[in-house]
Amino acid sequence: MTLQTIADALGVSRTTISNAYNRPDQLAPELREKVLETAKRLGYAGPDPAARRLRSGLRGAVGLMFSERLSYAFTDPAAIGLLQGLTEATEEKGYELLLLPGMRGERREVVSVRDAVVGAFCLYCMPDGHPAVQAAFDRRLPVVIVDEPRLPGGFFVGIDDREGARQLAAYVAALGHERVAIVADRMVDDHGEGLAGPERIARADCKVSRERIDGYLAGLDGVAPVPIYEALANFPECGERAASVLLELSPRPTAILCSTDVLALGVIDALRARGLDVPGDVSVTGFDDVPAAAPAGLTTIRQPLVDKGREAGRLLTEHGTEREVILPTELVTRSSTGPPPSR
Repeated sequence: MTLQTIADALGVSRTTISNAYNRPDQLAPELREKVLETAKRLGYAGPDPAARRLRSGLRGAVGLMFSERLSYAFTDPAAIGLLQGLTEATEEKGYELLLLPGMRGERREVVSVRDAVVGAFCLYCMPDGHPAVQAAFDRRLPVVIVDEPRLPGGFFVGIDDREGARQLAAYVAALGHERVAIVADRMVDDHGEGLAGPERIARADCKVSRERIDGYLAGLDGVAPVPIYEALANFPECGERAASVLLELSPRPTAILCSTDVLALGVIDALRARGLDVPGDVSVTGFDDVPAAAPAGLTTIRQPLVDKGREAGRLLTEHGTEREVILPTELVTRSSTGPPPSR
C-alpha cells in the first residue's frame, strides 16, 4: 500500500496525497478528510516515520550502543548513571534516545548501527576493534565514546582508570598487605572466566579492565606474585565465583582488589558466607562508588557516573566544544579495608 495506491483510488496526484499527511495547509479541509478516510478504508497506516525523517534531514535521536544486552543497561548501576546523565543532557535539546544492544553477534550490531535513524551516536564500553565502532564513524555523524575505546576522530568522555586503580592499590599496600589478588571485569570479549595468565592479560581488548589491572599492579609495586581472576561479566555472582577460587589459593590473599563495585559486593557476600570477616580476614575494594557501595562500607574509587552521561550528551548536542573530557576520581576509604590479619 503506497501513496500512489490512494492517489489512483481518488483520481488525484500523488503530491495531493503526500500533502494530506505532510502539508495539510496546502489542501482544502474537505479534500484532506476524504484522502484520510480513503487511506483508512484501504488499510494505509501513513508514511513511514523513519523514511520521513530521512527525507527531511531531521534525525533527532542519539543512538546509544552498549557492549552488553539491553537488560544490562537497566540493572548495572554504572550504566544506569550514564543513561540518567545522557538523557538529562539530550532531552533538553529535543533529542530522543535509541538503545542499540550488544552481545547479539558483531554482524547484527553493525547492521543496527548502519540502519539506525539517528543524528549522533554514543558508544559505551566497546571492545577495541569492534566493527560496530567503525560502522558508526562510517556514518559521518557525531560520535562520542564513553570509557572505551579511545580513538581519534570522535569525542571522548572518561576517567584516568589507571591512576585511580594505582591510588587504590597503593593505599592497600600501605596498610601492610603483601598477599593481594585482583578480580577483573571481562578482559577479552570471548566469554572466558577464571585465573588469567600473562598471555590472556596481554590479549585484553577491553581498555577499562586493562588499565585498571595495570594501575593495580603499579600500586602494588613490590607485592608479588598477584593472581588475577577474570570475571565472565560484571555481576555479583561472578564476584562470588571469583572469591571461591581465590580463597583456595595457598597462601590465601589478605586483600582482594576488584575492578568494579558490583564484583566487590559479590566477593564480600562469598567471604561472609564462609564465615570470614571483612576486613579482619580479608580486605576488599571496588571501583566506581555505585549507590550500594556506601551502605556496604566498601572502599572504592569514586567516579562521576551521571556526569559521564551529561558530558557525552553535551558534546553531541553543542557546537564548538572540546573533543575530550577526562573527569576526576577520588579514593574513598571505608570499613571494608584494614591491616592484614596478624600472622
